[in-house]
Amino acid sequence: MVRRHFPWARLPDDELLKLRLKDLKVRVDGTWLEDCLAELHGELEQRGIAIKPHAWISDEWFSPDTTPGIAVPFYLAHPRLMRLERRKIIDVEGGTIPECMKILRHEAGHVVRHAYQLNRRRRWQELFGPSTTRYPKYYRPNPASKNYVQHLRLWYAQSHPDEDFAETFAVWLRPRSDWRRRYADWPALRKLEYVDELMQAIAGERPLLTKRLKVDALSGNTRTLEEHYRDKQARYVVDTPKTYDRDLTRIFSSDPRHARSPAASSFIRHHRAEIRQLVAKWTGEYQLTLDAVLDAMIDRCRELGLRAVGSQSKLKTDFTVLLTARAVHSLYSPSRREWIAM
Repeated sequence: MVRRHFPWARLPDDELLKLRLKDLKVRVDGTWLEDCLAELHGELEQRGIAIKPHAWISDEWFSPDTTPGIAVPFYLAHPRLMRLERRKIIDVEGGTIPECMKILRHEAGHVVRHAYQLNRRRRWQELFGPSTTRYPKYYRPNPASKNYVQHLRLWYAQSHPDEDFAETFAVWLRPRSDWRRRYADWPALRKLEYVDELMQAIAGERPLLTKRLKVDALSGNTRTLEEHYRDKQARYVVDTPKTYDRDLTRIFSSDPRHARSPAASSFIRHHRAEIRQLVAKWTGEYQLTLDAVLDAMIDRCRELGLRAVGSQSKLKTDFTVLLTARAVHSLYSPSRREWIAM
């Protein structure tokens, strides 16, 4: 693997953010992403699927319906860009080999659907729904539903029929997933069994979609990194109550007798990273969204003069439960902004 030198890699954040995305000139080849793509090709080949998705660098994950390939976000192509992504978004989606493979398998589901026009089949539509369904601005997942597999965060299979298929395909494709046992008592098993039958039926067949294109490639993107992150951060903003007085005063104290106890705002700041990561793991919510809620809670604790009184471990547990409840509530909120389609 040949490492390329990029002069911008040594720039501080404020200067790096002024660069246009096209000027990064990063590629998939020569990076760890190349190995992930090769692993995906091996998994598909082992299942007899005669397609090898190509990949290119763009500004986000997606798979277009015009070419059998996968767009990969630019930040994964260089450690310096991954560090910037973490500072700006907190989460680095696809930033580890296991997580990258999860997303690649999901996107491969889109590739296979497009390449073989699987969504035109009657049984496909009966199980997953019409592919022509308009993508929603938001969706209200049911975390308890067993009609869908669970693969990517935020119960993504529930967002659209195409995503339902891509998620089901990803679970089916993953080596040693043991999906028959994992989903034995789930209605979603019917979808997995159908994917299994369908992939056997098309094994070895030449795909209908073969022309390799690079849709919305980074090389044509004239936006600056600063513009990109400003818009990306806005996607994570949710409409939440401006105050949390009732919830916060149940956990922390405003009694003047506890004036010498640690400030609740300081308590939250001290534990925010640990709590944010834990709640994100439980709910699938993005850490940046949770961080915005935490900022609002810290400000309100300061305004109310709340104090952290009593057992620190109990306070941390109670506050974690509160943030989890807020996160789940936002998942069902009709005011939730549009989530990124993968």
